[in-house]
Amino acid sequence: MRAHGDHQNEESSTYDLAVPAFVLRIGQYPLHAGSLGIVRSLGRLGIPVYGVYESRFSPAATSKYLAGRFIWPTEPRDADLLLKGILAIAAVIGKPAVLIPTDDFGAILISEHANALEQAFLFPRQPAGLPRQLANRKELYLLCRRLGVGCADTAFSDSPAELEDLIARAGFPLVSKVVEPWKSRPGARLLNTRLLRSREEVRAVLDAARNADALPILFQEVIPGRGADWFFHGYSNAESVCVASFTGRKYRSYPPHAGRTAYCRSEENEELRATAEHLIRAISYRGIMDLDWRFDVRDGRYKLLDFNPRIGAQFRLFENANEIDVVRAMHLDLTGRRVLPAPTRQRSFMVEDLDLGALAAYRRAGETDFATWLDDARGASEFGWFARDDLLPFCAMVLGQVRNLAAKKLGWGTRPGPNLLMAKPQYHSGRLA
Repeated sequence: MRAHGDHQNEESSTYDLAVPAFVLRIGQYPLHAGSLGIVRSLGRLGIPVYGVYESRFSPAATSKYLAGRFIWPTEPRDADLLLKGILAIAAVIGKPAVLIPTDDFGAILISEHANALEQAFLFPRQPAGLPRQLANRKELYLLCRRLGVGCADTAFSDSPAELEDLIARAGFPLVSKVVEPWKSRPGARLLNTRLLRSREEVRAVLDAARNADALPILFQEVIPGRGADWFFHGYSNAESVCVASFTGRKYRSYPPHAGRTAYCRSEENEELRATAEHLIRAISYRGIMDLDWRFDVRDGRYKLLDFNPRIGAQFRLFENANEIDVVRAMHLDLTGRRVLPAPTRQRSFMVEDLDLGALAAYRRAGETDFATWLDDARGASEFGWFARDDLLPFCAMVLGQVRNLAAKKLGWGTRPGPNLLMAKPQYHSGRLA
């Protein structure tokens, strides 16, 4: 929705510091650098930022730029209970806040309960059902086919004959993806994206998905070519016009070659920008988006792999010469300010824990070496966790990773937490106490 009252006619590149922001996180993923990026991006401007976290020691919850944290280990199981909790949080914040989801289910929830949320929050109104359609990887594939948007050769586990045909055509490796990750059983050990090198690994993924209630599974060809992974991040206004748009290239990911972005650089790509913005207008999308593409040298087309209807974890790679990223563009737009155009800054971004984990695999593949990786780290414009003006989140991330490694080494199982969907979110002030 647009902002209320006297913000609507103001045209300025200055921020309304009286309008807070609320970071909505649904699910258990404490090591998410994008959540921290939102807090730092807006908090450094002086905008009050609030967020939902699993515990008071989740890395983003320790940032000095956080105005307040709500401890609420949520799961996407009961939309009505989630909605009640979100509205209870709104009452504590006390004024309409810009609402920023960091996961697909959060974006779906906001879209499908917009009427209940619009008095308490500021957010773009989407066409009915659009975020759910885009986040569902099967529906996205079918949408691309209807619109003529390039996409990878794909099959689904609910059609064994099509899967066999894909294996015959594309061979191995293949990529597997969970079609609707938010529906997986809580605590299930199932990677949303995997690189598969044999029929045995295909069967293992199907067995794991069946145990996690996560069927169907999408299988895609691996489009050949090094350095072919691109992404488009943007923010489009109520008219589906991208007032902030950025293109960049992914160089390393974790798990290697099929996972989350570990190291990336901003790179201008007008062809990709035009392709993405045409799609956004065609579907009347509004808000922040993160689109993953791969360039196919076989036919010279960009193929859409994912359309995330929310912020991307690596969004801080991008900002323009006015220091506007997609989160700042959203805040400006929803408070009636104009997002002034400016050239994109050349930047690089590294998520330290992911890139360190990916290093060995990329060295074995001959795609980097330690000296190059060290140069990338020294030259990074920004890190996912480390910041000289905000050190606690980095320390919390390191401790969290040490704990995860110890749990894996000692064979600790995942212990189910309390069902805090039935409880009120616990509010704590900005100072970590």
